[in-house]
Amino acid sequence: MSGVQFALITYVVASISEHSISYAFIEGDTMLKVGVIGATGYTGEEILKILLKIPEVKITYIAAKVDKKSNIAEIFPYFKGILNLECDNLDVKKAVDLCDLFFLALPHTVSMEVAATFLQAGKKVIDLSADYRLEDIQVYKKWYKTEHKDSKNLKAAVYGLPELYRQDIQKAKLVANPGCYPTAAILSLAPAVATLSKEIESIIIDAKSGVTGAGRKASLDFFFSEINENLKAYKVNVHQHMPEIEQQLSKLAAKKVSITFVPHLIPINRGILETTYVQFNKEVGAAKITDIYKKFYQKEKFVRVRTDGTFPQIKDVVATNFCDIGLKVEENHKLLIMVVCIDNLMKGAAGQAVQNMNIMCGFKETAGLL
Repeated sequence: MSGVQFALITYVVASISEHSISYAFIEGDTMLKVGVIGATGYTGEEILKILLKIPEVKITYIAAKVDKKSNIAEIFPYFKGILNLECDNLDVKKAVDLCDLFFLALPHTVSMEVAATFLQAGKKVIDLSADYRLEDIQVYKKWYKTEHKDSKNLKAAVYGLPELYRQDIQKAKLVANPGCYPTAAILSLAPAVATLSKEIESIIIDAKSGVTGAGRKASLDFFFSEINENLKAYKVNVHQHMPEIEQQLSKLAAKKVSITFVPHLIPINRGILETTYVQFNKEVGAAKITDIYKKFYQKEKFVRVRTDGTFPQIKDVVATNFCDIGLKVEENHKLLIMVVCIDNLMKGAAGQAVQNMNIMCGFKETAGLL
């Protein structure tokens, strides 16, 4: 037996012991070859940082909408000596030849055209836009003001919230990575909605996000002088993430669930804090709620439920893939108040996308994230 063969067997045995077998290694390849499309946006940039921490992954292709081809280290100098790849406008044929799996960090309505091409070529795709999140194409048209162009793949897409759909993600070719606001909202509400749907009268979500949630783009609304020392509500109860949240909560409740959703822009770079008010039609004890949440997330590494009466703040989760939830029950008022925090660029986007890749490819789920 050669040294290479022995090393490969040793790796596979070690992987089995961790319940994490990478298909890439079993097939004889040494690395999962990954492409990031939209690499110069906040989310794409974050994905690159995380992937560089995972030994089983090699970034083989990057692309973005750029005026001229540039080395990624020229765009982001901290990649100098770490990642040496040219970033140019997308060349589909070249991308397909170089990669096994793609992250699409592209604008809404753009991803569906690119994803279809990669899927047809037999590649795995993790899409970070909203193009494959909504199951009803009429709902998509209503909220994103355009016809859906890939209904075939939409039917096969798996919603990429690991805490709810891990087994489906393991088998998926196309994962629709959740939005940042929906990730925080769904994770905080899932245990209550799944177990107490008959007792819930109303749900109000007061959400606040840092500026990177809007993406890296030039807009008057996001100039420093407009955001600094300011706080504003926007898209009050008409935000495009509402149908995504309602779709997933309705599945959990096995009936239609409606929410009131008010997002706010706050003058920080990154992070989301949502305060959610769940009104019940009868008293539900604090001990019962605490027990429901502890059991629901007892095996989840990235969801931390506080049961000591304290509440999370944004700095507790920034630059991590954690979702922190604090609970308070006002029994006399039949009211559950929850405070949930995530980093919008991590658990709300890039971190969760890599978590999904790890699940799809049989890597340790926390690879690159802890």
